[in-house]
Amino acid sequence: MIKSLKKLSWFSGRTGPLLLIIMDGLGIAKPSPGNAVYHAHTPYLDRLYQSALFTKIKAHGTAVGMPTDEDMGNSEVGHNALGAGRIFKQGASLASEAISSGHLYQGSTWKDSIQNCRHHNGCLHFIGLLSDGNVHSHIHHLLDMLTNAQKSGITKARIHCLLDGRDVEEKSALRYIEQLESHLNHLNQSGSDYQIASGGGRMSTTMDRYNADWDMVKRGWETHVRGIGPAFSSAKEAIRFYYDEDPNRIDQDLPNFVIHHDNTPIGKIQDGDSVICINFRGDRVIELSMAFEDDHFDYFDRVYRPKVHYAGMIQYDGDRHIPTHFLIDPPQIEHPISEYLCDLELRSLAISETQKYGHVTYFWNGNRSDYINKSLETYINIPSKTIPFDQQPEMRAYEITEKTIDCLNSQSFDFARVNLPNCDMIGHTGHFEAAKKATEVTDECVKAMVDANSKLGGISVILADHGNAETMYEIKNNTRISKPSHTLNPVPFIIHDPAYNHEYQYRNLPEPGLANVASTLCHLLGYSAPTDYEPSLIEAKKSSHTS
Repeated sequence: MIKSLKKLSWFSGRTGPLLLIIMDGLGIAKPSPGNAVYHAHTPYLDRLYQSALFTKIKAHGTAVGMPTDEDMGNSEVGHNALGAGRIFKQGASLASEAISSGHLYQGSTWKDSIQNCRHHNGCLHFIGLLSDGNVHSHIHHLLDMLTNAQKSGITKARIHCLLDGRDVEEKSALRYIEQLESHLNHLNQSGSDYQIASGGGRMSTTMDRYNADWDMVKRGWETHVRGIGPAFSSAKEAIRFYYDEDPNRIDQDLPNFVIHHDNTPIGKIQDGDSVICINFRGDRVIELSMAFEDDHFDYFDRVYRPKVHYAGMIQYDGDRHIPTHFLIDPPQIEHPISEYLCDLELRSLAISETQKYGHVTYFWNGNRSDYINKSLETYINIPSKTIPFDQQPEMRAYEITEKTIDCLNSQSFDFARVNLPNCDMIGHTGHFEAAKKATEVTDECVKAMVDANSKLGGISVILADHGNAETMYEIKNNTRISKPSHTLNPVPFIIHDPAYNHEYQYRNLPEPGLANVASTLCHLLGYSAPTDYEPSLIEAKKSSHTS
């Protein structure tokens, strides 16, 4: 049971709703040729940045539960921190600790995966993103698991590589393939048969999310499980071929490939095998996990469903128990801010398009799929378009904005949270001009929503969950290097309160971050914050008052 929040003595909120706008992927960086946010025409954001209630907060590294401050933030850990009001160790930290300590290999899931292969004389398969981006996975985790598999007596293993180019440099796949192959060659000197079996770019194969494009998952299933796809003698050959075929094609968009020896796929997944998904972030492998485990699966015809022992790095969806078996426990996040708002019988709206819908619902609510109180909460998913994002930098921002304004004007909500995905999703494409347009659309939509909420007497909070579009490329040694990944930059935090009369001020915190936002929202609604939350960004103007 949670303890109900008390009314503040120094601020009672406003008559209108509290609106939270998350400009996904819009960070703050110094002016540079590759800063699409700086070069975009954003008159409204420019004005907000000059207001007295503008500040910057941290959205990466230890501020969001990542292992070090050299680790980028992402939308999942960002929305966890925003909704939870606390910092929890996230998948990257949990996986690294479990592997370095050996705890992962002592667990029943790893032992069962190994025993299944031994009992059926099966192959151990690893599927996942191959890079050191540390957003979805880390190559060092895979290398360590391969080494331990050999120590455990596994003689045959196959790796199904999903190429990144999104959380790392856009054409870096060969570097990771070479690193993996060097490790495999070392292991194979002892008589093992460890090989790369298949792969493809993460945005073409397997790693769909939020049911946006099941054809990606079907393509991955056919590639990894059935061995159906363009045939090559090695992963290097496949990547070089695709680079030559289209020099503008980057790793995340490379087509699928299947490795053949003697005109036969070397790594089809068959009865008696074990399969481990190495991703520690769940959103882009939940659908693959469903394809392996769901007895009533109907999203595409699997044709053949092998009887395997399937496991994820973590459990990607605790409410739906996906997958059934997992190597490490996910972060346990109890009592997100939504629980407190429901306890107060405040009515909440969560809205975005498909690409970020799960972030304002599942991740915001502490990795829970269901409503906390359906009678008090409304979740709206605007279906994303399926054409490439750089070809439609506006995405569904206008529709999100229109629907949000309609909901605000209905006067049915006390609190609304909305995610505009544009700067992040277009930022990941590496297209500078499209990212500029995405930023301009974001500026336009933020203004429309804030203006509408101001007419209702409400407060609007505008922020981002991490950076991206502010660093589209860098110039090094006179060479332009694309940066489609997230950044280590701070993000804006702005309170737009037309009735502001200096009742509160920003608190002098040593290192404010996303986890401080939930307490701030409580205060702006006129309530105290939970005692175990990170402190609010604001405090009473007069030091004699406390929250």
